Amino acid sequence: MKYLVTLAKEMIRRRKLIWDLAKSDFRKRFVGSYFGVVWMFIQPVVTVLIYFCVFQLGFKNAPPIPGYPYVQWLIPGIVPWFFVSEAMNAGTGCLQEYNYLVKKVVFQVEILPVIKLISCLMVHVIFVLIMVVVFLLYGTFPRISWLQAAYYSFAAMLFSLGAVYFTSAVNVFFKDMAQIVSIFLQVWMWVTPIMWDPAMFANHPAWLDTVMKLNPVWYLVTGYRDSMLTGTAFWERPGVSLYFWCVTAAMFLVGLKVFKRLRPHFPDVL
Repeated sequence: MKYLVTLAKEMIRRRKLIWDLAKSDFRKRFVGSYFGVVWMFIQPVVTVLIYFCVFQLGFKNAPPIPGYPYVQWLIPGIVPWFFVSEAMNAGTGCLQEYNYLVKKVVFQVEILPVIKLISCLMVHVIFVLIMVVVFLLYGTFPRISWLQAAYYSFAAMLFSLGAVYFTSAVNVFFKDMAQIVSIFLQVWMWVTPIMWDPAMFANHPAWLDTVMKLNPVWYLVTGYRDSMLTGTAFWERPGVSLYFWCVTAAMFLVGLKVFKRLRPHFPDVL
């Protein structure tokens, strides 16, 4: 706990450096590209269009929430997933990417996953704004519950950061970790009700709803949909909220402990 407090103070003290490095990381993605930042949107937009064609036009599934088209149900679910998956993919290799900083004795290596996370958060904010625009174009009147997206974004940040502390530290010694994370995320996306929901299928087993709630990302996906579609407040799900934060806290502490234990060996391996 003392280490965690010290780390938090150090990040607050170096907040300007973290912010500057995060902005630099964000801009670096599009250096040398003709279309620049446009590429950031092409894959997600194409992904949404593919799922819309398959599930709405192909299977002709009705959206689980009556009164809303499938696209409005899909987007609030896929936006947090884009953030979590990008943060974990990008964060896993952050120590190799910034190895010249890792080798500096005076540099606080623990801030590198945070820099990657903030860089991904910049992209996420843009997608949240696009989501709001889509809802407005569909004629949905803004509601106060939309502000809950900030709470669920914060929850996604801490959840992803805990995972990245673990994967980035292990990836220094076990280079296959990046590929494992990528494959795991592909499977994780399909077992999470992002493109589908049990309500879309007749006679689904009752236990499926309970099993899905054990998936921490279910909390984020459902939370975004609650915020944008139903207006359900996060405190109306106290049991699920408590479970999510317990899992996140445990993963954060384990990830940070592994990172701290392996940190002295980073410069030698890199």
